[in-house]
Amino acid sequence: MAMKIIKFALEEDLSVEGDITSRSTIPAGKQAKAVLIAKQMPAVIAGLAIAELVFKTVDPAIKFTALIKDGAAIEHTPVNIATISGPAISVLTAERTALNLIQRMSGIATHTAVYADKARAVGVAVLDTRKTVPGLRVLDKFAVRLGGGTNHRFGLYDQVLIKDNHIACAGGITQAVENARKLYSDKKIEVETTNLQEVEEALTAKADIIMLDNMTPQQVSQCVDVIQKRAFVEVSGGITLETFEKYLLPGVDAISIGALTHSVKAVDISLEVEIEQ
Repeated sequence: MAMKIIKFALEEDLSVEGDITSRSTIPAGKQAKAVLIAKQMPAVIAGLAIAELVFKTVDPAIKFTALIKDGAAIEHTPVNIATISGPAISVLTAERTALNLIQRMSGIATHTAVYADKARAVGVAVLDTRKTVPGLRVLDKFAVRLGGGTNHRFGLYDQVLIKDNHIACAGGITQAVENARKLYSDKKIEVETTNLQEVEEALTAKADIIMLDNMTPQQVSQCVDVIQKRAFVEVSGGITLETFEKYLLPGVDAISIGALTHSVKAVDISLEVEIEQ
């Protein structure tokens, strides 16, 4: 899937004509050395392996050497994170696509790490969501893992998650869970709830996972007391860095945060080229 994303991104950038600026201004055969430099701290670098694939897809003759590991934290700047060498035209052709991907992935990993570091001490998992850029989900979710987070379902196909609209169409939580069990007895079934009454119905229906959606910390605490570990507890809905720690409560197993991927700020990473004589 990663190669599919890379090929699509390169086709989007190059079309049929390719990099007409590099081809028209740089002599054929000119070699170049380049350095990927992280200029922002703190940051978690994610996507070095993806950047390497971009360069080598453009030209297998390019040599890419990572100087740190994917998932490494940057504590000071600037930091050289990789070196690249090869045909100058090829290096510049791949530059922007590689940067777009590694900057975004590093932004996701960096943001995730802030939450994950707070949650780790109390054993609560930080989950992502399906609120990703269309086509980039596999990379977005890989970046979440590199930042210390945990992946929720990858799509509509790998877990049943019964939300308010499903409940309305099915005729209630109990009916929705029963219908899902008949067709997908091998899948985990999660139910979104917004109040204690819905939590109790989800428990009676034997949901595997209960999502406590858009609740206050006090409401979450009340629901957890009722659930009593009879289901996995996921808290979700509008949780920010400012409110996150208030939800790290006993009995909460995971907190899902759409902002990990839907409004990420890219990390400042640049490529500097030195032409070989």
